[in-house]
Amino acid sequence: MAETLERLTRRTETMQSIRGIVRTMKTMSAINAAPYERAADAIDAWRDTVLNGLHAFLQVTGPLVQDSPSETRSILVVMGSDHGLCGNYNEVIATETLRHISPGQKVRILCVGAQMEDALLGEGIVPEVTLLPPANVDGLNRLADELVTRLDAMREDQPVTLIYTRRAAHGRQAPVAQQLLPLDEEVLVNLAARPWVSRSLPKFSLPEPALLAALVRNLLFATVQRAAAEALMTENAARLARMQQAEQSVDERLEDLQSETRSVRQSEITTELLDVIVGFEALKARDKRKRSPVQ
Repeated sequence: MAETLERLTRRTETMQSIRGIVRTMKTMSAINAAPYERAADAIDAWRDTVLNGLHAFLQVTGPLVQDSPSETRSILVVMGSDHGLCGNYNEVIATETLRHISPGQKVRILCVGAQMEDALLGEGIVPEVTLLPPANVDGLNRLADELVTRLDAMREDQPVTLIYTRRAAHGRQAPVAQQLLPLDEEVLVNLAARPWVSRSLPKFSLPEPALLAALVRNLLFATVQRAAAEALMTENAARLARMQQAEQSVDERLEDLQSETRSVRQSEITTELLDVIVGFEALKARDKRKRSPVQ
């Protein structure tokens, strides 16, 4: 009985330690998500500025005509997690990536995150290169710059698609495939059709090809950086949800262990009391036999 009580006590202490770890992870996930959300808002403002610059360019030069992308080759940029404890976060993105690979199509994969690489390999998809995701908000610039530089070196007429997870309605998350190149035709048409509201006409001194290249590069940079911030927000949200579930499970197990410990302790106390009562009755019977006269 004493060994059982000792074992239950050890298990309770272990579960309490696990609960402390889970609570710490939950707190860190909630704290880490906030800076990326603020960064996403700032990137949105910057992207709007770049789009305004592209709008001014189109007002001067007229609508853009883009080359038709190749149908046999493509580039996929897949953003996932570098750490675990976030459920099937990477597996869902890997499944979405598989949907964008057609039979016979030559696809080059740029992967972000070691856990994401494992999920892609599990689907039979081999990344060409795996990059480290940002460790903090400052790392968003580093990742976006590295990805855009690699895309500049890799792309010819290949379409480029960005796959990551973003927030959905009612606090949910959903994988999304966003076209990077060629530029979204609908966005370009809307920009070209939008009236110019300023009192002065747009004017620039740079050669048109150089200015267009700078605008497109900055637009790609902002789009990739915004996607990275969104991916890290959803990753931390997924980890927070898992830690909340784990905390609830640990609390339930702790209640069971504490209840079992109380029951075992009560049984032990009852046994000890019975031993005392039996001993007392035995001594009482012995004294009674000693006092009784010998016939």
